[in-house]
Amino acid sequence: MLWPDKPLDYVRVENDAAGFHFGALRGEELVAVISLFVTGHEARFRKFATRPDCQHRGIGSALLRHTFAEALMRGATHIWCDARQEAAGFYYRFGMRQTGEPFFKGAVPYVRMRATLDFSAVGCV
Repeated sequence: MLWPDKPLDYVRVENDAAGFHFGALRGEELVAVISLFVTGHEARFRKFATRPDCQHRGIGSALLRHTFAEALMRGATHIWCDARQEAAGFYYRFGMRQTGEPFFKGAVPYVRMRATLDFSAVGCV
């Protein structure tokens, strides 16, 4: 889903086995994925993608809220990701803010986004 034209080994990252991998299903069909990595009080999510025909339906938002809640339950107080610059507005809605300057992965501009985790960030007020 994230890189449909690449082999499965391409999507694996260092320490993938130590991560928590979540997906959203529509019926029996996987339509969104995200991976969470927690080290002490710091959490990072990677490989977050929603199938294009399923975007703008709240699926990715629900999956991200679940990931924030899981990070919080596992002791994290902060969470971060490297986001495509064009998607930064999506992450702002979840309390994430840009830190540092934009950078490139290949030809694609990215920004680092961070947030403090608390129950309000996961909708548990």
